[in-house]
Amino acid sequence: MRGAKQKPLLENLLITDIAAEGKAIARLEGMIVFVSDCVPGDIVDVQVIRKRKRYMEGFPVKFHSYSQNRSEPFCSHFGLCGGCKWQHLPYEDQLKSKQQWVADSMERIGKVEVSLISPILGSEKLTEYRNKLEFTFSHSRWLTNLEIQSGHQNIERRALGFHIPGKFDKVLDIEHCYLQPEPSNLIRNFVRRYAMDHGLEFFDIVRKEGLLRNLTIRNNLAGDVMAIFSFFRDDRGDIEKLLHAVAHEFPQITSLMFVINPKANDTLNDLEVLLFLGKDHLIESMGNLKFRISPKSFFQTNTSQAYQLYSLAREFAALTGNETVYDLYTGTGTIALFLAAACKKVIGIEYVPEAIEDANRNAEINAIGNASFFTGDIRALLNESFFASHGRPDVLITDPPRTGMHEDVVKAILLAAPSRIVYVSCNPSTQARDIQLLSEQYEVVRCQPVDMFPYTHHVENVALLIKRAI
Repeated sequence: MRGAKQKPLLENLLITDIAAEGKAIARLEGMIVFVSDCVPGDIVDVQVIRKRKRYMEGFPVKFHSYSQNRSEPFCSHFGLCGGCKWQHLPYEDQLKSKQQWVADSMERIGKVEVSLISPILGSEKLTEYRNKLEFTFSHSRWLTNLEIQSGHQNIERRALGFHIPGKFDKVLDIEHCYLQPEPSNLIRNFVRRYAMDHGLEFFDIVRKEGLLRNLTIRNNLAGDVMAIFSFFRDDRGDIEKLLHAVAHEFPQITSLMFVINPKANDTLNDLEVLLFLGKDHLIESMGNLKFRISPKSFFQTNTSQAYQLYSLAREFAALTGNETVYDLYTGTGTIALFLAAACKKVIGIEYVPEAIEDANRNAEINAIGNASFFTGDIRALLNESFFASHGRPDVLITDPPRTGMHEDVVKAILLAAPSRIVYVSCNPSTQARDIQLLSEQYEVVRCQPVDMFPYTHHVENVALLIKRAI
């Protein structure tokens, strides 16, 4: 680009810390340098790709020495795949970094005393902990530098795997993923081979053509498996032959489904999912409860750690049996139903209608009669009319998306005036922002970080807020 300045190459930088969002930190003449794919103790040359007044961002181009605290990555796709970016960081250090992110966010943004934050709860399982993965078919596989430099003309370009970060049209072919238990890898690799052997077209996302689009694999703790195929067009003959082959090869699949998606995006929420074989759902057990998981359902992807998370929410709620509990962003009602036996009644609110349908089914499956679920915009629903009909909340649970709560939702919570708020968050920064907005009437008395996703920078945090005495 004409006039663009050449970004500097920074030599012999010592990596000193890990930043809140997972990138490593170096310092140069008082300026912070954020560096990808490094750990504290590395000494590297860094190519800067972005320069601002107070910080720079870059990537390592040469390692002069590696930190003694590095771990050897166990996955052959490490460095290219967008997941498990912390394989080179020992798990104990991962937990320290996540704890620090929570502490920094709570103290700096939320004005919360660090002494109120308990040590993070680590995950017992470090691999194969996910119950859902989504794979993408592509006719344009991401090539490694070695493949490009080889100059070979007949390189296989079809792929079934994950999108390269920042490259919507490029997919990294995945041979073995450590995130989900078998038969996840076996199914994916069988499907790829079958498709290639039978000449099925892999999707071209730029030209919007091809047959095979996505494959989603879900499982529960009991070992049941759901496979959902997404096809760009309805070539029913080829589709049914593929599905018959998959069903024959993997009799452990209890739910085999497919969808025809001719849209520009991959979302299935507005499409009909068709049942080919088995049941149209999975059942997951958590404690003494059972949850129905349909193809479009949201369910925490680390079931074992989700149980820890929900148990914390119940502990923080400190229910006596007489409370009215509101559960905002209730999803399929997991937290609401988890608390139902310990309170007078629980009200779940969610803006996705399909999720509320699952929540009502889950209440029915578990014979829970004191849970009610409502679909709508939380900002619009939480008003004096709603309180008059259903009662004001004594305890309020909120588990919003990463962006946190809209300011109007915070105002609605202040209007509701519960005595206790249990705030579950997957983003400590936005959680701390919302806590600051609530701080005029509420104070934080406990925080408990929970690691849901080992080898990533993501962390959950549960905060208990108590209404201030007037």
